[in-house]
Amino acid sequence: GALFFAKPMRMGCYVTMLDPFQIRYGKWLGSLFYIPTAFGDLFWATAVLTALGSTISVILDIDRTIAVIVSAFITIIYTLLGGLYSVAYTDIIQLLFMVVGLVVCVPFAMMNPAVKNIGTTLTETVYQEPWRGRLETGDITRWIDNMLYMTLGNIPWQGYFQRVLAAESGTHAQVISFLSALNTLLLAIPSVLIGAVAVSTDWNMTTYGLPSPHERGEDGMILPIVLQHICPNYIAIMGIGVLAAAVMSSADSALLSAGSLFTRNVYTQIIRPQASDQESMWVLRSTVLITGSVATVLALQTQSTYSLWLWCGELTYIVLFPQLCCVLFLSASNGYGLIVAFFSGLLFRLTGGEPLLSLPALVRYPGYHEVDGLVHQALPMKTIAMLISLTVNVAASFLTRHLFVSGTLPGRWDFL
Repeated sequence: GALFFAKPMRMGCYVTMLDPFQIRYGKWLGSLFYIPTAFGDLFWATAVLTALGSTISVILDIDRTIAVIVSAFITIIYTLLGGLYSVAYTDIIQLLFMVVGLVVCVPFAMMNPAVKNIGTTLTETVYQEPWRGRLETGDITRWIDNMLYMTLGNIPWQGYFQRVLAAESGTHAQVISFLSALNTLLLAIPSVLIGAVAVSTDWNMTTYGLPSPHERGEDGMILPIVLQHICPNYIAIMGIGVLAAAVMSSADSALLSAGSLFTRNVYTQIIRPQASDQESMWVLRSTVLITGSVATVLALQTQSTYSLWLWCGELTYIVLFPQLCCVLFLSASNGYGLIVAFFSGLLFRLTGGEPLLSLPALVRYPGYHEVDGLVHQALPMKTIAMLISLTVNVAASFLTRHLFVSGTLPGRWDFL
């Protein structure tokens, strides 16, 4: 993002991520990409609120519903009142709180008598298999596919670009992006160490008991479990604050992102182009309120929204990332290429099936197999679908341009 996208987006003086699409392809066709981004923001806000509610209910033994509602209420209120300013300033405070909290929690967890030296369990089997893990040969393509998906697929999100577009200059936007990437790597270290502590713990010596969280299938809740059963109570409470800060930092960005895209690229571009600034502000606030409310309801009703967010992120990687590349770096890109690319990449991905959504595989590509009834394609389906979308956009754009410019097709047929 910092190397290739931050500076061109900032230098274009855009307001939202979808602005270049509407400028190039028109307001109707450009707004097509609001759909995957809106669902992505909604399900991401839902997922993080769900995680916070489950965590607080584990550690503090309070009702999960109360935890979710209070967290969502606070997030919605300060996002409504301050917009990007409140999101930016609270993110700074929340980031500092996360850094301090995680750094403080790790030593207390490692010094617990029930925890064996993590250097030993790095390579030796003590209570569980070594926490270093291993990469099987057959999983290499899947790991590469997921790495590219998580790296490139997280670029075309309004939550990222609303920071980039608010920067003072293109260079400043790049610096922010580089520092964010470095900070992400650093913040991953405490999380890895907490996971290592869990692997190195004799759970029979803790209040958690046996079997271990891994054997109970509770790996996804390992942070609150470590905080509650290995750390002192006051450290566990601090850990709750860390999680709350992380959740609110993510949720407010998602809410503001959804509101900004709808107000700017749908309401004022399509529904009411003559809307005043005051009217647009109220539409933004209403969208934030509605999105936050729906996310809260979903967080209270389901535990599986994370898989839906992953699928929305995958959809963004397949259909939005290649089109963002074309709209910024390919002047010949046009609406015909956009439409064909959108559906070709999506069609290829859907035919491969998706175990997260229980979608069957319509086409068994080379290396296809099933594990416990779940679809597994050996090919890097996400990346291939993205490359198909990118290639089709370029080819279709140049082809249609040639057909119209050469007179092979009459100009009156050019409706895009």
